[in-house]
Amino acid sequence: MGFFGCHLSSSGGNLKMVETALSIDANTFAFFTRNPRGSHAKTEDPKDAMAACSLMRDSGFGPLVAHGSYTMNLCTADSDARIFAAGVLQDDLRRMALLPGNYYNFHPGSHVGQGVERGIGQIVDALRAALTHKYPVTVLLETMAGKGSEIGGDFSQLRAILDGVGSDDLGVCLDTCHVWDAGYDIVQDLDGVIHEFDRVIGLSRLKALHLNDSKNPSSSKKDRHACLGDGFLGLETFRNIVKHPKLKGIPMILETPNELPGYQREISILRKLEAE
Repeated sequence: MGFFGCHLSSSGGNLKMVETALSIDANTFAFFTRNPRGSHAKTEDPKDAMAACSLMRDSGFGPLVAHGSYTMNLCTADSDARIFAAGVLQDDLRRMALLPGNYYNFHPGSHVGQGVERGIGQIVDALRAALTHKYPVTVLLETMAGKGSEIGGDFSQLRAILDGVGSDDLGVCLDTCHVWDAGYDIVQDLDGVIHEFDRVIGLSRLKALHLNDSKNPSSSKKDRHACLGDGFLGLETFRNIVKHPKLKGIPMILETPNELPGYQREISILRKLEAE
């Protein structure tokens, strides 16, 4: 059985998120480590985290895929903001140590006119510093749609970050809407895209998937998520993904525009597609 989940609110604590996931037949989930549009973070609760870890073990959960704040830009041209973002990254990894063995995913950032090479260098510097602490968490770079000056819309850019950091504690989260919008045709040539990912990055680095349909055609570089089957990808694409032998066992997180009942419906769809 695959690991399927969605983004859950962290307001009730870690244990509450696990209980909510179980209530919608999820066996993994994602959550924001802090305000996704700001920098505020709740105070850690070690007892709550311990109880959550125990329930996840007992319930056969796959790895969680926590998400960094959208405002954390490790390659902004503003040096003060860049230093602040690097501090947020380090603090998030420290906090994730309460949930050992899981993933922390983030958007690599936007170079805002500095150029891709300089932006990648700044991301590499921040990751090297953060990973020296050896917290028990694997950091994931998310594939991006390539809008504006985003870094990560091309597999080769993620490879450059991985090579620059040189750490086994770094992987990739592939977002279906993002790669489609970036120009990777997972509808007509899923095998080809997986082969290209393996050639450029290596499938051993693929640790998680974000499952989203797209409101835009391929290569649009716009990044607008749609519910499963309601966009240009279609349910057949998600059937191919959940049944693909090279993607088995990888946690798959819904980021579709839904509330809990919608997520529960889509998890049910994914489980039926997987069983066909």
